[in-house]
Amino acid sequence: MHSEVTRIAELAEAGERMIERLRKKAFLPESRKGLSVRYGIAEAAALLGCSTNRIRMAEDDGRLPPPPPTENGRRPGYSIEDLLHMRQVLDASPARAPLDTPAIIAVQNFKGGVGKSTVTTHLAHYLGVQGYRVLVVDCDSQATTTTLFGFNPHFNITREQTLYPYLSIEPTQADLLYAVQKTPWPNVDLIPSNLELFDVEYELAASGADGGSVLASRFRKLKAGLLDLARGYDIVLLDPPPALGTISLAVMQAANALLVPLAATTPDFCSTVQFLSMMEQVTEQLMNAGIEVDYDFVRLLCSKFDANDPSHAMVRQIMEQSFGPALLPVPILESAEISHAAMRMMTIYELERPIGTARTHKRSRNNLDEAMGQIEALVRRGWGIAQPASEREVVNG
Repeated sequence: MHSEVTRIAELAEAGERMIERLRKKAFLPESRKGLSVRYGIAEAAALLGCSTNRIRMAEDDGRLPPPPPTENGRRPGYSIEDLLHMRQVLDASPARAPLDTPAIIAVQNFKGGVGKSTVTTHLAHYLGVQGYRVLVVDCDSQATTTTLFGFNPHFNITREQTLYPYLSIEPTQADLLYAVQKTPWPNVDLIPSNLELFDVEYELAASGADGGSVLASRFRKLKAGLLDLARGYDIVLLDPPPALGTISLAVMQAANALLVPLAATTPDFCSTVQFLSMMEQVTEQLMNAGIEVDYDFVRLLCSKFDANDPSHAMVRQIMEQSFGPALLPVPILESAEISHAAMRMMTIYELERPIGTARTHKRSRNNLDEAMGQIEALVRRGWGIAQPASEREVVNG
């Protein structure tokens, strides 16, 4: 007899097959996606904080390779690899100083649907464009971030490539180097996830009377492993599960900064308040157990904000009154361009050309640059570096 429970397995299998078809369609002619985005000389100069003349001079005197050849009279522009090389040659790298602590940012909210993985991936790609060395760690067995990076968690990722061999009750790995995967971004790496990572939760829950000390050792172990890996990066982004489980707690303790995305709706506001009070209780219990939790910054980021929806404006006002300066001033605007890019398993930063209108794309890209730039500024402030003033600010005093 066909039960509704067996139907669940059939639905999952059909869905997995469809994801693989979408992935292959999105990334043809190759199975893994590449990065084809290019930047014109004016945009490259703006990103490097120098003049176009300085780039041309370096190309003329041989310090940089000659400009990319023209196609039909147009320069195809510079790749991310080109920009990274230009940063080295022109001394325009934003990398932290050797003694600066890498930023390890947990992007967390226990409410699903707030755009946690979308924020994590866009932030990683924004930082990649800016020239930082970034590591993204997908700690969520739902593996949305892994999917957005172009991997199919079901077909491409095994349990041995996730955090599992390091965090399990019987670990087979002594450090996290084994799990680091290259992505299409030369300066953004990924530790992927898949459904089998959830086995860690089962194992630790079943660890019996000794559970407390096992948990404490796992918390310390994840933090130690991430600190060790972080020496090769400027910024590490952690995407934990949207629930209060063992992995979430370990991530909260391993991070040195916390970013809480929330949508501008009353249910999201209420559940985020619950999340914050739960966090307060949990961190207190962890500290009582001798497990240190400390953050350089805690900020809330309003995601999926519709400026034309009066209810969104009202809820945002409530957020501002409640959270004050802890709420970042620039929200991420709801945009069809973000949704369209996600359908192709991409972010705005990977699109070669607009999917919708050029105007919609530009508005979304400018908004994301500004929203993500707020987080970059907090990281740099932690390194004792102020954001450089714009020419307009200098001229206007």
